[in-house]
Amino acid sequence: MIECKDIKKEYTTGEEKTMVLKGLSFVINDGEYVAIMGPSGSGKSTLMHILGALDTPTSGTYLLDGKDVSKLNDHELADIRKDKIGFVFQAFNLLPRASVIRNVALPLVYAGVPKHEREEIAKKALIQAGFDEARFNHLSNQLSGGQMQRVAIARALVNNPSLLLADEPTGNLDTKTGEIVLETFEKLNKQGHTVILITHEEDVARHARRIIHIKDGEILKDEKIK
Repeated sequence: MIECKDIKKEYTTGEEKTMVLKGLSFVINDGEYVAIMGPSGSGKSTLMHILGALDTPTSGTYLLDGKDVSKLNDHELADIRKDKIGFVFQAFNLLPRASVIRNVALPLVYAGVPKHEREEIAKKALIQAGFDEARFNHLSNQLSGGQMQRVAIARALVNNPSLLLADEPTGNLDTKTGEIVLETFEKLNKQGHTVILITHEEDVARHARRIIHIKDGEILKDEKIK
């Protein structure tokens, strides 16, 4: 599914150049559950932006489902994000005064899916994410943090993406609620979804089946743990 070859990312500020990613190479196969773990400043967020087609590398090649994402323009990157990638962020990014169903169905509006189909797809995604059916019509600002993150996960699933990319998804949650959300990712992975989890916490990373450790823009270790 994912193949990164010698990925480098350099930022220029005035005359100063900073190499954030220093030639990363790895493969993530379809159906894997991988954590990319590193401390603040390690380059993991930059790598996440590249994997999520939010940015392109300075040099190197990034293939997603056989397509060379590293050479796409902004419009083509937007299409990849819409069609191939589901995002789950630390900040839930929900519309506060919109219903759960409406929040989840929003990507389908932009995709031009008819209203009656949108609602059915949204309901299926919510059930898949383990969300309580009794709360489908609640406003998102009436939900707990864990419930909001499940809504965000459901929203990421509605376009049936090839890749589910979660950036510090438990960062705004207490430990117990975070564990419940991580269990949801494990279930989704067992259902066949490819999941990449970005985190700085080892106990969170250990929920994945493989951890790519990054520090100072380089891969320190790539370990399978389950």
